[in-house]
Amino acid sequence: MKMRFIAIILTCCSLSFAQENRLDTGEMIEYKNPFWEKIKESSSKFRSQEKEPKRVFKMNFEGLDLPEGVEEFKTIWHQAPISQGWTGTCWAFSTTSFLESECFRLNGKKIKLSEIHTAYWEYVEKAREFVRTRGESLFAEGSEDNAVIRMWKQYGCVPAEAYSGVKEGQDFHDHSVMFDEMKSFLKSMVKQNAWNEQFVLDTIKNIMNHHMGAPPSTFQYEGKEYTPVTFLSQVVHLNPDDYVDFISLKSMPYYTKGVYDVPDNWWHSNEYYNVPLDVFMGTLKKALKEGFSICLGGDTSESGYHSKYDVAVIPSYDIPSEYINEDARQFRFSNGTTTDDHGIHLVGFREYQGQNWYLIKDSGSGSRNGNTSGYYFYHEDYIKLKMMNFLVHRSAVEDLLKEFE
Repeated sequence: MKMRFIAIILTCCSLSFAQENRLDTGEMIEYKNPFWEKIKESSSKFRSQEKEPKRVFKMNFEGLDLPEGVEEFKTIWHQAPISQGWTGTCWAFSTTSFLESECFRLNGKKIKLSEIHTAYWEYVEKAREFVRTRGESLFAEGSEDNAVIRMWKQYGCVPAEAYSGVKEGQDFHDHSVMFDEMKSFLKSMVKQNAWNEQFVLDTIKNIMNHHMGAPPSTFQYEGKEYTPVTFLSQVVHLNPDDYVDFISLKSMPYYTKGVYDVPDNWWHSNEYYNVPLDVFMGTLKKALKEGFSICLGGDTSESGYHSKYDVAVIPSYDIPSEYINEDARQFRFSNGTTTDDHGIHLVGFREYQGQNWYLIKDSGSGSRNGNTSGYYFYHEDYIKLKMMNFLVHRSAVEDLLKEFE
């Protein structure tokens, strides 16, 4: 009887609460789970204790007489260094920088151009070739300096203000997630044996448009409207056919043109002029002294390459300077210890105590860890042994080109 009375009271209270004339509201509050944050912090701390710091072998530069600043070099005009961020598009940044210098040298115009506009269309063309070859062609972030020339001929170019490739609030270019999405999509096409070119290209573009925005078909520049093609011809006013690429390898006959056999030459360009090493170095130095800047490509993974000191040298324990020759160069390229992993812009030089040094503008992250952000100082030996190709205006090499006719 007593339990029944209590139940009646509770029922009445419940009914009373349910019958109130209430109008509840909600609000947006910051999500907090302090204990979950404590778990993550503790777990991260535990994992970090288990990892040993990454160690690499580097040359000891203490006590060496090295360049210390850009002001020590005779420079060729170039735009200020910028970062390529989290991307593998050094080829676009270095070559665009080179062509900006060419625009000033030939036309007196200081125009900051978009690297990402070129990279966008390069990805499209890589995807097109991937479909054509049924997945055999390389789809990667890397490419070559003359890829920029190819893309400009086909798609033109735009000023950086017309297409930055970064979203509002984004400090650095970041293609990591975007590239993974594109790569995963293309892998799925291989598994499905689905080779509809238009579908593939549309999907690749949609992925890039989401992450970088779509490139403009028209835009305003200094009060006039242009397309990328008309901007190249009417404002930038550079002829893509005026630029030539040189290599120096014993694996093909000198004074012939051929294929630079590296993965990033994914379209197998055979427009590389092969010359002996002394001609390669002599041409480079002569062009610089005559006011031409140069786009370089090669290997930046050596122990004499140190971002703290902003320098790149060949240590004597690797190979003494007097032994750096065509055989040493070819040997390293053939066995894979010299790779084609980075594109840079050569913008200055100096002669000091009988040694030649070169000023390098670099978009990579390593160039921002020393005292001269965005630059490296390359010793001549480093270019001689480890830089594999260079792009220059043909007017700097007219006499040399006659050797190929």
